[in-house]
Amino acid sequence: MLTVLRRGFLILLALLPLFAAASTTPHQVVQQTTETLLDDLKKNKAFYKSNPQAFYDALNRILGPVVDADGISRSIMTVKYSRQASPEQMTRFQENFKRSLMQFYGNALLEYTNQDIRVLPSSAPAAGDRASVGMEVRDTQGTVYPVSYTMVKKQDQWLLRNVVINGINIGKLFRDQFADSMQRNGQNLDKTIDGWADVVAKAKDSEEGRKAQGQ
Repeated sequence: MLTVLRRGFLILLALLPLFAAASTTPHQVVQQTTETLLDDLKKNKAFYKSNPQAFYDALNRILGPVVDADGISRSIMTVKYSRQASPEQMTRFQENFKRSLMQFYGNALLEYTNQDIRVLPSSAPAAGDRASVGMEVRDTQGTVYPVSYTMVKKQDQWLLRNVVINGINIGKLFRDQFADSMQRNGQNLDKTIDGWADVVAKAKDSEEGRKAQGQ
């Protein structure tokens, strides 16, 4: 279902830079946070490998508070389901989403081995409260993956809203995943929210199985 996630470390590197604190421009957010994250990983990689939970907690602590969790969660749920959700349900889904995302991508980042990452120069200034920032990630085989970030400005802070990797819309993939879970759970919103981490974990296991088979 999430075949594009086969190269998980690339997608991790695509997502994480946008969970950054405010900066003057969207481009600076991406550039500065990419450098900060990779520098921290370089310094603490050995510790994180022996204590992955500490790594997940660090990612969530640093990145969680500045992601547009409400906007992303509502986008994943779509209007159809978000209008049915109570404030408590929305908060619970936001927390489950952030936690599962950090766990899903954490191991991928630990596998990072100095792949080439280039934030593309800004082609135009941000207009209004939305902007796009491009990046290219080159893997160890020399394959280049284009990345495009959609960012929104909320209370003078640029935050992640979506990412497109090599033409694959990650937000749409998660929306489809949520809708599928709702159908399998008989339209039970609580069951889908509470089981979200398991859905993401199964997707991760599926991708690791494909890797092991060399697909």
